[in-house]
Amino acid sequence: MIDRAALADFLRTRREALQPEDVGLPRGVRRRTRGLRREEAAALSHMSTDYYARLERERGPQPSEQMLASIAQGLHLSRAERDHLFRLAGHVPSEHGLGGEHISPGLLRVLDRLDDTPAEVVTELGETLRQSRLGVALTGDASLRRGSMRSLGYRWFADPASRALYLPDDHAFLSRLFASGLREIVGRRGPGSRAADLADDLLRRSEEFRDLWARHEVGLRPLDTKHFLHPTVGEIEVHCQTLVDPGTSHSLLVYTAAPGSESAEKLRLLAVVGPAVPA
Repeated sequence: MIDRAALADFLRTRREALQPEDVGLPRGVRRRTRGLRREEAAALSHMSTDYYARLERERGPQPSEQMLASIAQGLHLSRAERDHLFRLAGHVPSEHGLGGEHISPGLLRVLDRLDDTPAEVVTELGETLRQSRLGVALTGDASLRRGSMRSLGYRWFADPASRALYLPDDHAFLSRLFASGLREIVGRRGPGSRAADLADDLLRRSEEFRDLWARHEVGLRPLDTKHFLHPTVGEIEVHCQTLVDPGTSHSLLVYTAAPGSESAEKLRLLAVVGPAVPA
């Protein structure tokens, strides 16, 4: 059963414990609220202010597991705090292990400080969990993707339109890279894993994937330099730096352009014009 009073108190204390600068927001000069405002917590949790406020007022429907996961991420909760939130709301917390979608607070704090840089947190299957503002402008809003299409490797073979963001000269290598990477993950996670399900689905869908899968190629690694073909500003060359969280198997990818380069100027332009890439 949901414990509305305890849930409301827990949400309020965790919201008030966060400062705007902790989550990449400006403090402003007239702030009197202790910690974050309710509307800020709601925006970070991707829900309406009214819905979030009702939870803190011990009202409204029982939040779903999806809503709770979004709140846990928005309030930068630890794994233990996330589990506690689920129990207060009357849900059984999911098993942890590797491959989950809860981003560690430490990794989120790093991402929150990269507002002027394209960056994203991804799972081992290439599912983007969170993006910086400029990351959305560069590669599109990942929050609009659903199901298996959240995985870049799956999308690469299942939806040819996804390749439009990459230079044609790079397509052959990227096909090998994604097939190789998925085979390694299936080897680690085993039959019955989400990775194995994706591979089985692609074996039915894509002749190109079947040919590459039959090679049993492993060990390929992404190139440090990536080339995006953005529909608004054209080709952008960036260097990719990766920070790995071994506790979750999540990676923070940060894309930077050489100072003074044409690509650096295009990234500055993207910061102004915003996203123009479909999900």
